[in-house]
Amino acid sequence: MEKRRLEKLGIDVSLLGFGCMRFPTVDGKINEPEAEKMLDKAIAAGVNYIDTAYPYHNGESEPFVGKVLKKYDRSSLYLATKLPVWAVNSVEDAKRIFEEQLTRLQTDYIDFYLLHAMGKEKWDKMLQLGVVDFCKQLKADGKIKYLGFSFHDSYEVFEEMINYMDWDFCQIQFNYMDEHEQAGIRGYKLTEEKQIPLIIMEPIKGGSLASYADDLTEKFRALDPEASTASYALRWVGTFPNVKVILSGMSTMEQVEDNLKTFAQFKPLNDKEQATIKEVVEILNSRVQSGCTGCRYCMPCPAGVNIPGNFRVWNTYHMYQNYNRVSWSWEKEIGEEGQAKNCIQCGKCEKACPQKLSIREDLKKVQADLDKKEMIY
Repeated sequence: MEKRRLEKLGIDVSLLGFGCMRFPTVDGKINEPEAEKMLDKAIAAGVNYIDTAYPYHNGESEPFVGKVLKKYDRSSLYLATKLPVWAVNSVEDAKRIFEEQLTRLQTDYIDFYLLHAMGKEKWDKMLQLGVVDFCKQLKADGKIKYLGFSFHDSYEVFEEMINYMDWDFCQIQFNYMDEHEQAGIRGYKLTEEKQIPLIIMEPIKGGSLASYADDLTEKFRALDPEASTASYALRWVGTFPNVKVILSGMSTMEQVEDNLKTFAQFKPLNDKEQATIKEVVEILNSRVQSGCTGCRYCMPCPAGVNIPGNFRVWNTYHMYQNYNRVSWSWEKEIGEEGQAKNCIQCGKCEKACPQKLSIREDLKKVQADLDKKEMIY
């Protein structure tokens, strides 16, 4: 198992981290026997970074992970979990939740503790409430070893947070399709400059970079017919030296085995592989249907249509060629009331659009495409 040195912390961690938010399930509950086998196999192969969080699997992940890890030498593993900052309205809330997490995980300390899913609003609130100082005290008291945060917002907010204090580590979303999204490559370079170890989430973009239609799949097979498409996404991330842990939310034993194969004798991408990924990114981006930037000048829509949401789903559908990739966003997040079919053709949105998009005509295409619910290439 490939290990990386966190010089700042003086420890070695497995480059592959086991993300505990996508365990296999049965009737909506964690399939504990199968999930335990998966954890056991990963740990036996050298994975020593286990990442969970308070809300994962509707609160079941922490107790399950705690139960499984009890059979191992606690000092042999690095356990990460996160403070659900959206549920914190006082230091007392943070203290109560942290104590609950220790109980759930059956431990008396956390190795890597994160402020969860941070953005500007949450960051300002945690500072105002004194929660950041509370977490610093947890570290001083030995209840956590290392303090960091996971991040979902713009680079500018990331820069503000990373410069606030000397963080032990931080966690960002990073993959070859999101190189210029959120903290992105600029955030990576900033952590490298400040020598802050980086943990990566969503390296396969929620599975989007693991399975393509035949045209793109063949480009990867031409490089190595034995390597999975997902392995290239993981290796792309691991090619960056300040990436110390790459989290993978594994749902099947097959995914565990494939990831272990990738990280057992880890190889950074070579020039030919990098060129192939660049070509794939260009092809995916060329499939974008709408130039909507999500500025929301078109909102609110008099008919209740979520115009930016419709275009975001439409673009994703065409990029990844699979309705399953967008089904939840289309059916649940946007829902019947926000779908394009409700457009009344009033034109208010087009008058406000700085991109001068043909919104009304495009919304017709959105609904027609998404109604097909199929592979489209």
